[in-house]
Amino acid sequence: QVKLVESGGGSVQAGGSLRLSCAYSGVTYCKPELNWHRQAPGKEREFISSIASEGRTKYADSVKGRFTISQDKAMNTVYLELNSLRPEDTAMYYCKTTCFAGSWVDVWGQGTQVTVSS
Repeated sequence: QVKLVESGGGSVQAGGSLRLSCAYSGVTYCKPELNWHRQAPGKEREFISSIASEGRTKYADSVKGRFTISQDKAMNTVYLELNSLRPEDTAMYYCKTTCFAGSWVDVWGQGTQVTVSS
Protein backbone atom coordinates (compact mmCIF):
# COMPACT_ATOMS: atom_id res chain seq x y z
CA GLN A 1 0.00 0.00 0.00
CA VAL A 2 1.36 3.39 -1.02
CA LYS A 3 1.64 5.88 1.80
CA LEU A 4 2.73 9.51 1.73
CA VAL A 5 3.03 11.45 4.98
CA GLU A 6 3.80 15.16 4.97
CA SER A 7 5.12 17.09 7.94
CA GLY A 8 6.93 20.30 8.78
CA GLY A 9 4.25 22.89 8.15
CA GLY A 10 3.61 25.75 10.53
CA SER A 11 3.08 29.46 10.95
CA VAL A 12 5.87 31.90 10.09
CA GLN A 13 6.26 35.57 9.33
CA ALA A 14 6.98 36.83 5.86
CA GLY A 15 10.60 36.27 4.96
CA GLY A 16 10.81 33.17 7.13
CA SER A 17 11.63 29.60 6.23
CA LEU A 18 10.22 26.13 6.69
CA ARG A 19 11.27 22.65 5.64
CA LEU A 20 8.54 20.26 4.62
CA SER A 21 9.05 16.51 4.55
CA CYS A 22 7.24 13.80 2.64
CA ALA A 23 7.93 10.30 3.89
CA TYR A 24 6.92 7.65 1.39
CA SER A 25 6.48 3.87 1.48
CA GLY A 26 5.07 1.13 -0.71
CA VAL A 27 6.08 2.90 -3.96
CA THR A 28 7.31 -0.17 -5.85
CA TYR A 29 4.71 0.26 -8.61
CA CYS A 30 4.90 4.04 -8.79
CA LYS A 31 6.65 6.36 -11.20
CA PRO A 32 10.13 7.30 -9.97
CA GLU A 33 9.12 10.90 -9.29
CA LEU A 34 7.50 12.75 -6.41
CA ASN A 35 5.69 16.06 -6.66
CA TRP A 36 4.73 18.85 -4.29
CA HIS A 37 1.49 20.74 -4.86
CA ARG A 38 -0.34 23.32 -2.79
CA GLN A 39 -3.88 24.57 -2.46
CA ALA A 40 -4.87 27.90 -0.99
CA PRO A 41 -8.43 28.54 0.24
CA GLY A 42 -10.77 29.15 -2.68
CA LYS A 43 -8.11 28.28 -5.24
CA GLU A 44 -7.28 25.26 -7.33
CA ARG A 45 -4.47 22.93 -6.34
CA GLU A 46 -1.29 23.92 -8.15
CA PHE A 47 2.01 22.26 -8.96
CA ILE A 48 5.01 23.54 -7.00
CA SER A 49 7.94 21.26 -7.59
CA SER A 50 8.99 17.74 -8.51
CA ILE A 51 12.04 15.54 -8.18
CA ALA A 52 12.83 12.42 -10.16
CA SER A 53 14.67 9.47 -8.73
CA GLU A 54 17.77 10.35 -10.73
CA GLY A 55 17.68 13.87 -9.31
CA ARG A 56 16.10 15.96 -12.04
CA THR A 57 14.05 18.78 -10.51
CA LYS A 58 11.32 21.13 -11.72
CA TYR A 59 9.80 24.24 -10.15
CA ALA A 60 6.82 26.46 -10.76
CA ASP A 61 7.81 30.00 -11.70
CA SER A 62 6.12 31.31 -8.56
CA VAL A 63 8.59 29.52 -6.28
CA LYS A 64 11.72 29.28 -8.43
CA GLY A 65 14.72 30.63 -6.54
CA ARG A 66 12.92 30.46 -3.17
CA PHE A 67 11.99 26.79 -2.76
CA THR A 68 14.37 23.84 -3.05
CA ILE A 69 13.38 20.21 -3.43
CA SER A 70 15.69 17.38 -2.41
CA GLN A 71 15.54 13.71 -1.52
CA ASP A 72 17.09 11.25 0.89
CA LYS A 73 16.60 7.83 -0.64
CA ALA A 74 17.99 6.07 2.42
CA MET A 75 15.25 7.71 4.50
CA ASN A 76 12.56 7.37 1.79
CA THR A 77 11.88 11.05 2.21
CA VAL A 78 11.58 14.04 -0.07
CA TYR A 79 12.06 17.52 1.33
CA LEU A 80 10.85 20.93 0.24
CA GLU A 81 12.81 23.85 1.67
CA LEU A 82 10.71 27.01 1.68
CA ASN A 83 12.66 30.27 1.95
CA SER A 84 11.72 33.95 1.65
CA LEU A 85 8.13 33.02 2.38
CA ARG A 86 5.36 35.39 1.37
CA PRO A 87 1.76 35.66 2.59
CA GLU A 88 0.65 34.32 -0.82
CA ASP A 89 2.51 31.08 -0.05
CA THR A 90 -0.12 30.32 2.58
CA ALA A 91 -1.72 27.02 1.59
CA MET A 92 -2.05 23.35 2.36
CA TYR A 93 0.97 21.60 0.88
CA TYR A 94 0.62 18.07 -0.49
CA CYS A 95 3.01 15.53 -1.91
CA LYS A 96 1.91 13.29 -4.71
CA THR A 97 3.09 10.31 -6.69
CA THR A 98 1.53 8.33 -9.53
CA CYS A 99 1.15 4.59 -9.22
CA PHE A 100 -0.08 1.70 -11.32
CA ALA A 101 -3.08 -0.22 -9.99
CA GLY A 102 -4.70 -1.51 -13.15
CA SER A 103 -4.37 2.02 -14.47
CA TRP A 104 -2.23 5.00 -13.46
CA VAL A 105 -3.66 6.81 -10.44
CA ASP A 106 -2.43 9.76 -8.42
CA VAL A 107 -1.77 9.11 -4.75
CA TRP A 108 -1.80 12.08 -2.35
CA GLY A 109 -0.69 12.60 1.19
CA GLN A 110 -2.92 14.24 3.80
CA GLY A 111 -1.17 17.60 3.51
CA THR A 112 0.60 19.97 5.86
CA GLN A 113 -0.52 23.55 6.45
CA VAL A 114 1.79 26.51 5.83
CA THR A 115 0.64 29.91 7.04
CA VAL A 116 2.67 33.05 6.33
CA SER A 117 1.74 36.29 8.08
CA SER A 118 2.74 39.76 6.92
